[in-house]
Amino acid sequence: MTDTNEIRRIFLEIQTVAMVGLSANWYRPSYFAAKYLIDHGYRVIPVNPNYKEILGEVCYPDLASIPEKVDVVDLFQRAEKTPDLARQAIQIGAKVVWLQLGIVNEEAEGIVYKAGLKYVDDRCMKIEHSRIFGGLNFVGVNTGIISSTRNKTITN
Repeated sequence: MTDTNEIRRIFLEIQTVAMVGLSANWYRPSYFAAKYLIDHGYRVIPVNPNYKEILGEVCYPDLASIPEKVDVVDLFQRAEKTPDLARQAIQIGAKVVWLQLGIVNEEAEGIVYKAGLKYVDDRCMKIEHSRIFGGLNFVGVNTGIISSTRNKTITN
């Protein structure tokens, strides 16, 4: 488990996130997380063999196909797939392997730590960024319509 200060450092040091398992369906958690990260200045590279493009970005079938530097490999995958994906993340030179909320795998953790990378599991990048840098509110969406502050036009 990575502490809040380490997660803060990760977000401050990264720019590019390869999101493995990103869906093109707007209602899927991966899409929501990717959109949030993009809206907050991060580059998200979709990795999913089922799509050609997601959120205006070319979608790659696997990590090895990505032609540029990747800082974080964010895994929206079942736990049993994570050790192999951790090895792939090491091969492409990623700095961090991040397993999404509900995903934990001790083998993947050992592989990542042995290679000297940072490892986060059982956490959502969107939720953690919101929690640390602000913006975590009702349903995690800041629409400007629902707010915990009283509207100044309302009087007693």
